Amino acid sequence: MTAWLAIIAPAWIAGSILALLSAPLGCLVLWRRMAFFADALAHGTLLGVALAVWWQLPMGIGIALVNVMVVLGLVFIDDERLPVDAVLAVVAVSLLCLGLLTLTQLTDQQANVLGFLFGNLLELDWADLPLIAGSVLVGLALLIYIWPAQIKLATHEALARIQGINPTRQRLFFMGVLAGFCAIALQAVGSLLISGLLVLPALTARLWSASPKQMVIMALCIAQLGVTLGVWGSIWLDIQTGLSIVLVLASLFFTALIVSKLTTSTSILAKFWSSRR
Repeated sequence: MTAWLAIIAPAWIAGSILALLSAPLGCLVLWRRMAFFADALAHGTLLGVALAVWWQLPMGIGIALVNVMVVLGLVFIDDERLPVDAVLAVVAVSLLCLGLLTLTQLTDQQANVLGFLFGNLLELDWADLPLIAGSVLVGLALLIYIWPAQIKLATHEALARIQGINPTRQRLFFMGVLAGFCAIALQAVGSLLISGLLVLPALTARLWSASPKQMVIMALCIAQLGVTLGVWGSIWLDIQTGLSIVLVLASLFFTALIVSKLTTSTSILAKFWSSRR
């Protein structure tokens, strides 16, 4: 047991630290209706890694370059004739294909493709934890700084403008925090599953919460539970850690959804039968 803990503990702690940022950020993604954008940035991390390996640069620089390109590209191709969600879907799949092509054809990282796609927390050791913790603390500090303005924009953008909040600047701040999280979470769940780690805890919490504060707290608890069960489940089932974490989070969401619907249906039926008596 002690030997297993020596391997699992760094991964478990790293995942738990990431969940501290993913839960509130995921809530904000839902409130700002930017899930597709998060998906595009997540897929862009793979291209950033591929370019960094190809050009022999630090991975953070490669990911940052691609994220800046994504933001500028979206501004350039913005067209009122095209649905935003469709454009983001095209950008996401294009970035994923370019990343895979670059990684497999122009670098010697073919053997690591699955790790980049689905993550592998178990490869982390104790020496990696300070960097992850420091990055998450910076992300949380930035998120706390922009939180009031982001909530106002998500609630009523026109009123927020009247109060002097600049939507463009706040959007760029939010994109920056989101891009930073994608870079940190790449090791945990891979570029394909980052959006799942972001959205699923917040989506599950939304089913049962009555206020934004309650939703964030519930999302934090769900994210922590998903990471814990996912890390241990990946050992038990011998599968990729990222896959295991996201599957657990998805299971929690669908279970909560079914229970919520059954509870609502039972309540409706009870009211119906009581009115018939």
